[in-house]
Amino acid sequence: MIDPVRPIPIEDVEAARERIAGTILRTPLVKLDLGPDGPDIRLKLENLQPTNAYKIRGAANAVAMLSDEDRARGVWTISAGNAGQGVAYAARAAGIPCSVVAIETAPKTKLDRMRALGATIVPVSYEEAWKAAEAHAFEGLDGTFVHPFDNHDFIAGHGTMGLEILEDAPNVRTVIAAIGGGGLITGVGSAIKALKPDVRVLGAEPETAAPYALSLRNGEPSKFTDWQASFVDGAGGQSVTARMWERMQPVVDGSITVSLEQVREAMRLMADKARVVSEGAGALALAAALTGEAGDGPIVCVVSGGNIDLAKFTSLVTA
Repeated sequence: MIDPVRPIPIEDVEAARERIAGTILRTPLVKLDLGPDGPDIRLKLENLQPTNAYKIRGAANAVAMLSDEDRARGVWTISAGNAGQGVAYAARAAGIPCSVVAIETAPKTKLDRMRALGATIVPVSYEEAWKAAEAHAFEGLDGTFVHPFDNHDFIAGHGTMGLEILEDAPNVRTVIAAIGGGGLITGVGSAIKALKPDVRVLGAEPETAAPYALSLRNGEPSKFTDWQASFVDGAGGQSVTARMWERMQPVVDGSITVSLEQVREAMRLMADKARVVSEGAGALALAAALTGEAGDGPIVCVVSGGNIDLAKFTSLVTA
């Protein structure tokens, strides 16, 4: 039975922070030097986590919260790469088996790292993976399911990033995070809105996969019928589920849609100015900030991950 949706209280986020402190890295917040006339943008470098992506925060908290009975069954999740690595990392630390229903078009780098962490890979199409995420089930896997975004404890773990942002940038006016399933922005937004409700929380999506922006226009969770696969494989879903729409509405103030070229330029800029290697999804927030739609700042952009094949990264930033 799926637990009902409920808000993420700040107490759950603070408890998660203590719970995962020995597993995750408190990532730095660095200013991106865009010159005297550029906007004030800071980068929250989640690409520096042990799994090179923010998902380890939620995964570590969710696995730590499992009962002994649930752990004994082993765990499984659904992933394009980053959630799978996070859950596999936490499962290995806990000494329990892990399987990942992995999108078969995920970058080889992500698939190889999940296997290296001990995960059993079950390759499926994007459509099959999304159906499993909506159903919270996948035939043939009977372990304990750790949902990659629609899971209270997973989201509370992501909220720990919001605590760090407010401590390191108390004057922040806007925080931008990529939207895939919605777990990242719900967690970060829940923490920020609880402590500083005037701070704006904005999503970022690629124009090839922007269901949240579409849902905002429609006033209800919607399917993005023009969805296209791209190098922004860690974000941009095919639809917004009703449950995640309910979670995001109270803590997200809007969304900015960017082109793939704008994402490439953001990847290039971070590499050039800050020597940061970001995957496509990790550059979405900066691409959104550079449109000017988020204002002058201070703006914090969550660099959600850096799991990308180096050859692919090089081709994107030098094109």
